[in-house]
This record gives sequence, C-alpha cells and structure tokens, in this order.
Amino acid sequence: QVQLVESGGGLVQAGGSLRLSCAASGRTSSTYAMGWFRQAPGKEREFVAAVSWSEGSTYYADSVKGHFTISRDNAKNTVYLQMHSLQPQDTAVYYCAGALYPATGGYYYTLVSSYTYWGQGTQVTVSS
Repeated sequence: QVQLVESGGGLVQAGGSLRLSCAASGRTSSTYAMGWFRQAPGKEREFVAAVSWSEGSTYYADSVKGHFTISRDNAKNTVYLQMHSLQPQDTAVYYCAGALYPATGGYYYTLVSSYTYWGQGTQVTVSS
C-alpha cells in the first residue's frame, strides 16, 4: 500500500502562485509515476501533470503548460506542483495519485484509471 498526503493548497488572488506537495509513504517503490489531477465542482476529474520517479519524464495537460511545473524529490518521496499565473478557472480540489505501471506513451498517464493510489486532495481557490 502507498499513502499519499497533499498539502499547500489555499486561497490566492488571480495571477498568484502556489506550490502543492504530495508526500508518499509505504511501498513507494511499487509506484512508477506520480500524477496530479484536479476536480472542480460539477466537473469530471481532469489530468494536470505527471512525472516518473526514475527518469523524471514529465507530462502536462495543454491547459497548464507553461505555468505549472511538476517535479519530484526521490530522497523525500515527495512530488511537487508549482503553479504560477493562477486564474479562477484553476480553482479545484487537487489530487495526487500514484501509478503502478510504466507508460509507453504520455497518454497513459492522463487517464484516471491508470492510477491506483490517491490522496485526499487539497483545495485551491483562485479569486478574481
């Protein structure tokens, strides 16, 4: 089992920045990659970004390219999501997730079904 705990959410004004953290514990070596997803009220959970533990390969949703950055610290078993130029449409609960299997292509990591472990989520609210 792998436990994931997100932190770093909060209220920020449009144009501001936040850094989310996801601390993984347990059998973290069983996970191949970590992803961030978000879910706004009344909407489907959507992919934001993913990173592989070993190679550090990164994948992004088109909507966040250029203003979100995902990174990992293998020594701390922690994944980060640095978010800049936040807008009200970025308001959502952000979830960290762990994938057990490597992907042959980036599309695999954009799917909710590719992830086995999920955190409880952290709220990000961007005011206009």
